[in-house]
Amino acid sequence: MISLARYSDLLAQPALRSAIAASVLGRLPIGITGLAILMLAQDASGSFGRGGATAACYVAGLAIVAPLFGRLIDRYGPRLMLLACAFGFPAALAALLVALTSAAPLWVAFALAATTGACFPPITVCMRTFFKQKLKEEALLATAYSLESVLIELIFILGPVLVAMFVALASPAAAVLFAAACGCAGSLLFQRSPALQQWRIETRGESSLMGPLADRGFVPLLAVIVCYASAFGLVEIGTTAYATESGSPAFAGVLLGVMSIGSAVGGLVYGSRSWRLPLSKQFPLMLAIMGLGIAPLALLPVAWTFALWCLGAGVAMAPALIMQSMLVARSSRPEHSTEAFTWSSTGLLAGVGLGLTIGGVLLEHAKSPAVFATAAALSLVASALALLLVKLKSSAQGTPGSPVTPS
Repeated sequence: MISLARYSDLLAQPALRSAIAASVLGRLPIGITGLAILMLAQDASGSFGRGGATAACYVAGLAIVAPLFGRLIDRYGPRLMLLACAFGFPAALAALLVALTSAAPLWVAFALAATTGACFPPITVCMRTFFKQKLKEEALLATAYSLESVLIELIFILGPVLVAMFVALASPAAAVLFAAACGCAGSLLFQRSPALQQWRIETRGESSLMGPLADRGFVPLLAVIVCYASAFGLVEIGTTAYATESGSPAFAGVLLGVMSIGSAVGGLVYGSRSWRLPLSKQFPLMLAIMGLGIAPLALLPVAWTFALWCLGAGVAMAPALIMQSMLVARSSRPEHSTEAFTWSSTGLLAGVGLGLTIGGVLLEHAKSPAVFATAAALSLVASALALLLVKLKSSAQGTPGSPVTPS
């Protein structure tokens, strides 16, 4: 059952409520830009291969540059970075639009797509760092990250719908321009939010070139993130393949949307209450539940049962992401908070990309059930790795386990 009491307590704080509201418009491009770039490139070149490669360059630019931006934000605050992205992101998108519609060399389009990703406004990581600075009670912090995950899920549901609407009524170029406008206006609006007005630049201790990567346990956590994020990529391409095999490729969007609804519900439930099990043990358990939820997708050939199970298969996904944010917040030093969150985002993107690649190779030789089985297996491997980290940490501390804290 979902209890809304804790969400009410969170949103009763005017600063948090205003910051969340101010962040929505600037984050709407999260669910729009990649798909819009893919469709624009495909429409311009007539090749899904080029469209996918262009979109991949956009994701690569986002993943590679984000940790550098995170480090700069930790040192100097987010204002200048957000202001630069408010104009750099739409400018890069406009240049990409011109390049794709004017038959520019392919490498130019790839470079501009990567630049667009690099300039994506870092509003989400700023919000996560703000929550960590503002909320000292771990239970409310978990609720805040739960609300974040649900918001991102809704953006991923709404984004493709908006792209489809722009494509149907105008063209993919209109979707790209809409994303550019949202990124610009949303970043400028977020500049006025309490998240920036109350931002605290933390006192730095010993400087390290590695930043949060030098913190004990952070790199192993990244390895777990990459592992289970690969399952996300496999599920995405596996669902697309299943819909194609069923004769209705467009049905993939519906199935993924149903899965996102299940994920959002799971996130709301998780953030609505305290849990007796320590966070360090919740994480491997939730990853195991995710694997067990994905596995039946390999065994359900009938469309309506598959679609119904997608709802259940998604339930553990948002809670896993929430726990990840909590563990990143807990394991990183205050002066490395934003960079740590960007590294975790990079790990997620790398994992999803790896999963998509593995899924593509599998589909050359098998069908969608093999992809779902691999996704389930990787989730269970991630669970085992996360459990191993708990045992190693307990051994290093000389205690039987982590202290019980609500999360």
